[in-house]
Amino acid sequence: MNEQYYEHHNGLAHDLEVMAHRALERRRMLGFFVSGGAALVLGGCGGAGGESGSDDTSASSSDSTAGSTNSGTATTDTSSTSGASGSTCIVDPTETEGPYPGDGSNRVNGSLVNVLAQSGVVRSDIRSSFGSLSGTAEGLPMTLKIAVVNVNNNCAPLTGYAVYLWHCTRGGEYSLYSSSIQNQNYLRGVQVTDSNGQCAFVSIFPGCYDGRWPHIHFELYQSANTAMSYSNKLLTSQMAMPMDISRAVYAAVSGYSASVSNLARISLASDNVFSDNTSEQIAWQTPTFTGDTTNGYTATITIGIAV
Repeated sequence: MNEQYYEHHNGLAHDLEVMAHRALERRRMLGFFVSGGAALVLGGCGGAGGESGSDDTSASSSDSTAGSTNSGTATTDTSSTSGASGSTCIVDPTETEGPYPGDGSNRVNGSLVNVLAQSGVVRSDIRSSFGSLSGTAEGLPMTLKIAVVNVNNNCAPLTGYAVYLWHCTRGGEYSLYSSSIQNQNYLRGVQVTDSNGQCAFVSIFPGCYDGRWPHIHFELYQSANTAMSYSNKLLTSQMAMPMDISRAVYAAVSGYSASVSNLARISLASDNVFSDNTSEQIAWQTPTFTGDTTNGYTATITIGIAV
């Protein structure tokens, strides 16, 4: 069933899109969003070869995520936030880490891959490699602003929690795994939430590779000290990129041309990660974007856990 069906006919995917859009609008009204500042955005993408993970991986590029959620148009957001306390929030659904986590849970060519144990991984701007590696991922700039909240305490902000985030390049490849960039560790990093339960990453909008809806991976840890190994993680999940923003980026920005046809072949309803989620969960997993395809985007999202 092609994507045109999902867009123009009633059905599960159509309902998910409409309900997710309405839920996102409610989230805007709750004031979860930090002021735009410089127009940048962070996006998400999937890993090659499905999202089941493996002990020894050599990457190509194909996860599987479907869906079509509209997270708003490229306008300037001037609202501010002091945390999500008092607002309605839900627990983020657990999702697979996929085959390219780089958190010490699997190997590449027989060698354990653990970027979390490397000095320099705690950083806000993840566009360039760090440590002894050098190189910068090209693509449309984006800033992702994250709020971490406790759903068991009236959505109170959680201070000092560590978010490990990773995603693919504009061409759908993963650093440390894909053969052409195994000597890079960009588009990976850790940030710790401040007194408002917030942190931010500067990155590029991820591409869409064949078989996956565009997405971003993340793991949540109780602190920076515990974010040294996957065995300490509290949550593993993914963020779904909105359809309208993804289409706009892929059609207008150099380097994303392969993503146009890949996105046309996938939907949230057919994606092997997001397809079993409720419309409320999909809305919660989808960042809200402001900005444009010339200057970049800023995206905002809340991560909810039960503490």
